[in-house]
Amino acid sequence: MKGLLDKINTKLNAQGGFLKAVSVLVGGTAFAQLIGFLCLPFLTRLYSPEDYSILGVYIAMVSILSVISSLRFDIAIPIPQQEDEGKALLLLALLSNTIFFVVLYIFLFLIHPFIQDFKIIKQLSYWIWLVPFGVYISGLYSALQYWATRHKRFKDIAQTRMTQAIFGNGTSLATGAVWGGFWGLILGQILNFSGGLVKLATSAKKDLSLIKSSPLKDTFSKYSNFPKYSTFEALANTSAIQLPLIIIASFVIGPEVGYLMMAMKVLAIPSALIGASLAQVYLSEAPLYYKKQQLYKYTLTIQLKILKLIILPFIILALISPYIFTIIFGEQWKELGFFILILMPSCFMQLQSSPISMALHVIGRQKIALWLQFFGFVIRVLFLFLVMLYDKKLFLVYYALSSFIFYVVYYFLIIFCLKKANNEG
Repeated sequence: MKGLLDKINTKLNAQGGFLKAVSVLVGGTAFAQLIGFLCLPFLTRLYSPEDYSILGVYIAMVSILSVISSLRFDIAIPIPQQEDEGKALLLLALLSNTIFFVVLYIFLFLIHPFIQDFKIIKQLSYWIWLVPFGVYISGLYSALQYWATRHKRFKDIAQTRMTQAIFGNGTSLATGAVWGGFWGLILGQILNFSGGLVKLATSAKKDLSLIKSSPLKDTFSKYSNFPKYSTFEALANTSAIQLPLIIIASFVIGPEVGYLMMAMKVLAIPSALIGASLAQVYLSEAPLYYKKQQLYKYTLTIQLKILKLIILPFIILALISPYIFTIIFGEQWKELGFFILILMPSCFMQLQSSPISMALHVIGRQKIALWLQFFGFVIRVLFLFLVMLYDKKLFLVYYALSSFIFYVVYYFLIIFCLKKANNEG
């Protein structure tokens, strides 16, 4: 028995502990996703598809803004070898996030009288004022999470995901059961954003107290490509994912946005379980492999691991999705299975490409990443708007098709750039 455990431990610690790190993150994420999935049958009976439509709009707004709130200094935190540079990047991320939070509230205060009669703003009601707060805590969590990634504290990250699932779902269940109304979903989402912040902040504070030097000005200059290029890249990427929800909600009156939002939530389970965990570990290891000129080969290895992990679950989901979700979520969600089936090909390609997307930043190809995301924004948002003007009934087919095309192009361009960088030495 001891020999078997030793073999398992050796296997997990292979490749610099990659599998062990992934197993820790996947374990914590799996628990969080299990909690979320077990709560969904109750939540879908407490809240209607229309309630989830409003939640989808709120999440879309927060997601689009939070991805740029730290000027992308957060994603650069794991990259430098020097600890003082890592600290400076963390401080720059936190400072940018705080300034953005203040500016966002001032901007909302100024424009609210002009937008308060819009359909979407009316639906959100006074909960629109919690959008800047959601952006702030989301940006704060991102910066602290990347600091934990830099120090390979994957166990801490896994624990925060469990905390988020328990607090977020528990709050939505309690408020839905006692009071009802879509605001329980928004309150639960805010707690989901903020879960685990104290734990990550405590660890980061101890680290920072040991680092005496933090050259902010020099670090800002050295990593200026992140705010110059990566900010717009991330904005284009997140907007291409989230803006369609707002566009569709503006054109369509009914539960369709709720179905789309729930389909994305269900399909995000394998993405969060496998893709996000692999991406976290991949980013922590990629700079070292790039320095050894082995990043291309390492990336192909990761791709094979992802394919082996997701192929069977996707086949099973495709077979059961038209039948199972009405039973699980209730009769009012009977169209959900169809939405999931349509979105599965794009989700499959997203799982293949997203975990390795940070490779373009590691090899210094921020401009390429920016143009790639701009391409995605054009075909997934601007063309969707034109499609909605032509025929609103085509929104789901076009949304799924454009996402699939984007992730196919994204994947092969990343591989091409890595191969070229490897050949150039």
